[in-house]
Amino acid sequence: MKTRFACLLVLVASPLAAGDSDREAIEAVVREAYVDGVHARPDAAAMRRGFHADFRMLVLRDGTLSAVTLDEWASRIEKAAAERKPDAPAPEVRAHFTSVDVTGDAAVVRLELHRNGRHAFTDYLSLYRFPEGWRIVGKTFQAHRP
Repeated sequence: MKTRFACLLVLVASPLAAGDSDREAIEAVVREAYVDGVHARPDAAAMRRGFHADFRMLVLRDGTLSAVTLDEWASRIEKAAAERKPDAPAPEVRAHFTSVDVTGDAAVVRLELHRNGRHAFTDYLSLYRFPEGWRIVGKTFQAHRP
């Protein structure tokens, strides 16, 4: 009886453990490449480490949909970082993962992002697992206006 119970625990616990490690890896990529690399400490190199080269951000503005590539977005981040005054205070950025849904090699993250105490974005990030690890491949979002 003990043996069957132990086997059952292993069968039940193994998928949960794998899911937890995937979730931790996904959250780490999103924090380093997106939360920090875009918002807290803008760094195009950090973005490139966590975003896939074929990444697209879909932007809906006034009923018109447009796509932004990683190169376009990273260039904007580099330009903003270069124009930032050295003594300017870093923004206070807080991110809350409201969901991380993983199925095999695909994942979707819902993230609530706050900048300087203001709810700035609700982000939906799509990721795939590649041989080198999880990478952000797409983003849609809702900007929250003050």
